[in-house]
Amino acid sequence: MAARMKFICDTERCIDCNGCVTSCKNEHELPWGVNRRRVVTIGDGAPGEHYMSVACMHCTDAPCMAVCPVDCFYHTEDGIVLHSKDQCIGCGYCYYACPFGAPQFPDTGAFNHRGKMDKCTFCAGGPEADNSEDEFKKYGRNRIAEGKLPVCAEQCGTKALLGGEANIIASIYKQRVEKRGYGPELWGWDISYTPKNGKPIEIKGDGPRVNQQLRSHQNNPGELPT
Repeated sequence: MAARMKFICDTERCIDCNGCVTSCKNEHELPWGVNRRRVVTIGDGAPGEHYMSVACMHCTDAPCMAVCPVDCFYHTEDGIVLHSKDQCIGCGYCYYACPFGAPQFPDTGAFNHRGKMDKCTFCAGGPEADNSEDEFKKYGRNRIAEGKLPVCAEQCGTKALLGGEANIIASIYKQRVEKRGYGPELWGWDISYTPKNGKPIEIKGDGPRVNQQLRSHQNNPGELPT
């Protein structure tokens, strides 16, 4: 079975440096106004403010693929969602269907006046020959064909952004969460649906969570995984 390539952004590590955004634009020489990746703020100005790097999530059941009237989207063997700019008519349906705001258009307007849609390719190019001039001109560099990871994940200074085979990056993230002291209960039904002792779970932000496993490394940041 082919690998399923995915992104995960660890909001506990993202520091809003926008290095992922800049490296993506530089690597693929994107035009002005097109950002395949962006960093959004969660809880802006409130205690516990976090940041998340967002791009195309390469969905298994991609809504952009479902609404495209010319079927320009397709999955690679690794589960990466790519598209053909030769088939794209700039209708914008994918833009409205995508919950992550991944599709980008170089111009404003209606239908073909928007230009050809552009989005994150997981650094996997497009339907043209790998690492050809045409492929780079339309879709940017094909790092996957070179045996490399997406540039945004590879350059992330805090390793907040992980990109690669879904099972591997999910395992890395799971180890991080358990190391932080939340414990394996964070992944079960209890934390999501079942109250403790008949009372709702309260997360006050000071002291351990009611489902948290007390360990010495909770107060020792040096023991957090690298």
